[in-house]
Amino acid sequence: MLQLSSLTDLPSNIPASSVLVPTMGALHEGHAALIRAAREIAGASGSVVVSIFLNPLQFDRPGDLADYPASLEEDLALCRSLDVNVVFTPSPAEFYATDHSVRVSENLLSRNLCGAARPGHFEGVCTVVLKLFHALLPSAAVFGKKDYQQLAIIRRLVRDLFLPIEIHDIETVRDPDGLALSSRNLTLNQEHRADAPRIHRALLAARDLRETGEQRSEVYLEAARHHLLHDAPAGLQIDYLELVDRENLQLLPKVAGPALLAAAVYYDDVRLIDNVEI
Repeated sequence: MLQLSSLTDLPSNIPASSVLVPTMGALHEGHAALIRAAREIAGASGSVVVSIFLNPLQFDRPGDLADYPASLEEDLALCRSLDVNVVFTPSPAEFYATDHSVRVSENLLSRNLCGAARPGHFEGVCTVVLKLFHALLPSAAVFGKKDYQQLAIIRRLVRDLFLPIEIHDIETVRDPDGLALSSRNLTLNQEHRADAPRIHRALLAARDLRETGEQRSEVYLEAARHHLLHDAPAGLQIDYLELVDRENLQLLPKVAGPALLAAAVYYDDVRLIDNVEI
């Protein structure tokens, strides 16, 4: 496995046909699932490239960036065990010039959900992903559905800018108790980690209303809100709870087609997201 930390190393070391898995480090089984999917897509003759870069542009709270877990040696060991060909680990100082003044924005899919709750977040995501695509020149990239809005926006980025990259997705990977795997789970205290599966249970309970023929969005949202807040521990706060169209992520007055029920929940300062498709 080749580790590259400088942009100057890239031209002669990145394979012509590769599948990229962009990450911010603190790799877990969810990332491992992405890497395994990338290996399957790449096949025996292709290469898997993993980027590990904690992107400062997509953090709207300085404390969140400072508290984000980092474990580079463990991350490299995991990549090595999963037959990754190249790991790209640039520094922020090299990746962004001190006077950088160009960013990439998306103005429709980012209006709701995390886009409304975290101003500037998806501008940071679009900018870093486009830079990674240009630097690493992958033929395909893999993203998880846990960050559903991110996935949809990156698909739109590729479509609207004519990027010759195929975007693949995988289902959300969960712990046995249902909690979506996230690097942020490591920062939960014991009480909040034990309680956090309530997020997925609440979304599932609301989703099951579809079997009754229910279409009113307010009924879905109230059911999910009830399950999120009932006997909730101190420190739990709903950041957002929304029902949106799966294609354009706009708010829905009723469920008449493919929809997404999505939530962001704070446990004190730790923010977790999850979603279910309807």
